[in-house]
Amino acid sequence: MAAIPHTIESPEDPRTAEFRDIRERDLTGRQNRFIAEGTVVLRMLAEAHAAGRGFSAEKILLLRNRLDGVSEILERFPDDVPVYVADGDVLDGIVGFNMHRGVLALGHREQAAESVLLDALPGRALVLVGCGISNHDNAGSMFRNAAAFKADAILFDETCCDPLYRKALRVSVGSVLSTPYHRGGNALDLLSSLAGRGFAIWTLSPRGETDIRQVPASDRMALVVGTEGEGLPEAVLSRFRSARIPQSEGLDSLNVATATGIGLFAISSAMARI
Repeated sequence: MAAIPHTIESPEDPRTAEFRDIRERDLTGRQNRFIAEGTVVLRMLAEAHAAGRGFSAEKILLLRNRLDGVSEILERFPDDVPVYVADGDVLDGIVGFNMHRGVLALGHREQAAESVLLDALPGRALVLVGCGISNHDNAGSMFRNAAAFKADAILFDETCCDPLYRKALRVSVGSVLSTPYHRGGNALDLLSSLAGRGFAIWTLSPRGETDIRQVPASDRMALVVGTEGEGLPEAVLSRFRSARIPQSEGLDSLNVATATGIGLFAISSAMARI
């Protein structure tokens, strides 16, 4: 049974302080708390909580006229999660801009150690690795691609942005909450951990040696992508095998989100044939 909604009548109400001016002070990175925005992401948060993926909701804030539309989702949360509702002018005053979606939740994540995540992977697994991903739209798109092509996990090195940033989470359509991931550590250390667990590691670069369609499949594979512009560090490219996506001459590279989608499709398709 969902909690009985409480009405918020002032933007200064302390019960909604965590939602105040969220553009200027996003909660990402602060004690593993984050802002979930929109109906789809709220649904994914409820599912992640129920599935025991390490995510939970601390409180929910809704535009009053959105309450009925998300009532079934609210039923999935424990009844000790407070639900607050506000009229449009009050909600806009809290968040600091026009919140037309009208659906927000304050979430919390318990991050497991990298070794725990890797040791829990199945014998047959596909992992996506990001190095230096700094654009939140790209980070969110990578998670959406990973979910689409059934990657088993994502590893982001310590130089990547936080995928729980509000925009990244929204762009991922909530996939950050459904795809196991770990963020932190040095890229070479992460890849060494994967190699030690039997993963065939393939870096993706416009100058890659092997056509992505010709990459030999194995039961455990990892696709490694870097940030736009600089791409992957030479230390990574020189140590592991590289693949390329054939493209028109004169074009430097594809957007990392697009390249990730193509790469995961090619590798997952190859794995499905063995």
